[in-house]
Amino acid sequence: MQVAVVGAGAVGCYYGGLLLRAGHQVTFIGRQPHVDAINANGLLLDTKTFKGHLPAKAATDAGALASPDLVLVCVKSADTEHAGRSLTGRLRPETSVLSLQNGVDNAPRLAAIIGHAVIPVVVYVGSEMAGPGHVRHHGGGDLAIGASAASEALAQTLRAAGVGVTISDDIEVTLWSKLIINCAFNALSAVAGISYGPMLEVDGVRDVVARAVQEAIAVARASGVAIPDDITGHIMKIPANMPNQMSSTAQDLARGKPSEIDFLNGYVVRKGAELGIPTPTNQALQVMVKLAERGKELSASRT
Repeated sequence: MQVAVVGAGAVGCYYGGLLLRAGHQVTFIGRQPHVDAINANGLLLDTKTFKGHLPAKAATDAGALASPDLVLVCVKSADTEHAGRSLTGRLRPETSVLSLQNGVDNAPRLAAIIGHAVIPVVVYVGSEMAGPGHVRHHGGGDLAIGASAASEALAQTLRAAGVGVTISDDIEVTLWSKLIINCAFNALSAVAGISYGPMLEVDGVRDVVARAVQEAIAVARASGVAIPDDITGHIMKIPANMPNQMSSTAQDLARGKPSEIDFLNGYVVRKGAELGIPTPTNQALQVMVKLAERGKELSASRT
């Protein structure tokens, strides 16, 4: 297949790398340092069972794309509309577009721009860009794909590349469940610069996590999403399973990149305000991250 990965970051490069290994032709659209490294040396895919350079094409904009069979949109939520505009006119009716993004509303936002169906995907992977063109996998890697006419064929393609895939008949529940996980851990990991395991050992953190989760569940259910009753217990087990994982928000802050906090805790705050549901813990977590971002901006401006 001709595959385009729009957003050559930790998520896009990991799944694009697996598709490369499986023999597909993959073009990565990303920032200049990653593009230069990939074009010069290939993508360095670094997992627990494989480490090697995989020949690939890369560019800084979608103008380099031929009409792909499959598009993986992996940009940050704030860049969804820009990514959509870059794809306009480059898709065939049979092209499959997958949104592998955090948050719950990226697929409809993207579809509104490109005038093309977009399948929402929930990502469960720990990965990072360890250097230009170098993606390192820490754990996980399964995907949940929304049900569509193309989903089963796409699932077979991804499974053949080593990706665990489930097809969800109620992707809204899955999207919101992932959002609630992000609301629980992302901001705390980011502000403290700490991984999940030691984070939960600090007195009071479990209480803060529980309150953030309870608020997000209330907002989801008021939005008509049937969040399962056992989600809080499941969330509290995640740090034990991924003790060394830093949240994506922590990785963004460490690199001086804008975070997605407005589309995570911030989304819960906005929806809560619309629905008349108080979300003080999520608001505090959102503001903490934005303060940390502002502090980094001020520090950079002084140097």
